[in-house]
Amino acid sequence: MQRDYRTIFGVLLIAGGLLMALQQLGYLGGQWGDALFAGIWALGALYFFDRSRSENNPWFGFIALILGGLAASNLLDLFIAPIGEALGGAIFLGAIGAAFVLVYRREPNNWWALIPAGVMFSLASISLLNDLRLDLPFDTGGLLFIGIGLTFLLISRLRSAGEGLGWAVFPAIALLLFGLFVAFDAALPWNYVWPALLILAGAFSLLQAMRKN
Repeated sequence: MQRDYRTIFGVLLIAGGLLMALQQLGYLGGQWGDALFAGIWALGALYFFDRSRSENNPWFGFIALILGGLAASNLLDLFIAPIGEALGGAIFLGAIGAAFVLVYRREPNNWWALIPAGVMFSLASISLLNDLRLDLPFDTGGLLFIGIGLTFLLISRLRSAGEGLGWAVFPAIALLLFGLFVAFDAALPWNYVWPALLILAGAFSLLQAMRKN
């Protein structure tokens, strides 16, 4: 049965109009554009979500999650402005990450989608920590490389087309080490850390060789 999207469109227009009215009357925070675009993004999210289910196309779900993240961010700005300021960016970036995870979940051979997902989740964490203005003992910039490194570590445990993706452990180690260097450059005694890391890497290589034999 063909869906009549005019019903959804009409309901969201009414909801958007009510939100704009409440915002103009001072009952909600944010700008009038937050109310307008919250309705537009929500309409788009519902439309593409429905298309994703009816046509089993992961890219429609991808778009739906991104638009849903935009709608959620705008709604937070309207209803709870302080939380919206702290979480809005993280929610949007997290929604993009979840969209890439959906692409992988629909087709496990699309393991590559986990890489941008890891990037987006890492950026979401950095955005959240920076917006919360916490006094942290490390540089949040290092979290980007640590997050991507953990993503590659996860990929190294997966299989695609019947073959393992163990090669991903090497960029994982490099990224994790670089992320730790960026995050804790001023705090860690690197004169001792680097030798220890080399010993651990050598031990890992020996163990791999012994397992193959």
